[in-house]
Amino acid sequence: MRAEAFAFTGRARDRHVPGRMAGNGGLHIIFPTTPDAVRRALATAVDTLEALGLDPDNVDLSELVLAEVLNNVVEHAFADRGHGVVELEAWRAGGALLVRIRDDGMPMPGGEAPPVGRHDLTREGTELPEGGFGWGIIRELTRDVRYRRDGARNELSFAVDFAEFDAAP
Repeated sequence: MRAEAFAFTGRARDRHVPGRMAGNGGLHIIFPTTPDAVRRALATAVDTLEALGLDPDNVDLSELVLAEVLNNVVEHAFADRGHGVVELEAWRAGGALLVRIRDDGMPMPGGEAPPVGRHDLTREGTELPEGGFGWGIIRELTRDVRYRRDGARNELSFAVDFAEFDAAP
């Protein structure tokens, strides 16, 4: 196995992660902003969420949201330089999964998370716009989306409320 070196921005204590399980019984991983690292982080997240006892539907829902967010981070926050660090934390709180994602990439335009884009979905598939659907998915499947810029770092937090989806017909 080849070691993967990457630059780190932050405090030394931020680097110590004893394992994938955080002290709060959740997930805490730090990884570089490469597509392969995102895939590994998602696989680790799925394994951890299963170990936390989430049912398969809620694991799938969480994976979808995490994939959209993490791919957006890699594609947009690091478009100018192509490398950086992402920190992913997730933990259960009642019937929800609370998530916090930090990165050292470019800030979000306008200093806030994008609103839901509206697309005319009655058009033929080949006529649909490329992109712009990710934040619609994220906003539809989460609640309490918050973004802030903390110095040179982005912080996005949100909740995936399983009870809301379990109650749907």
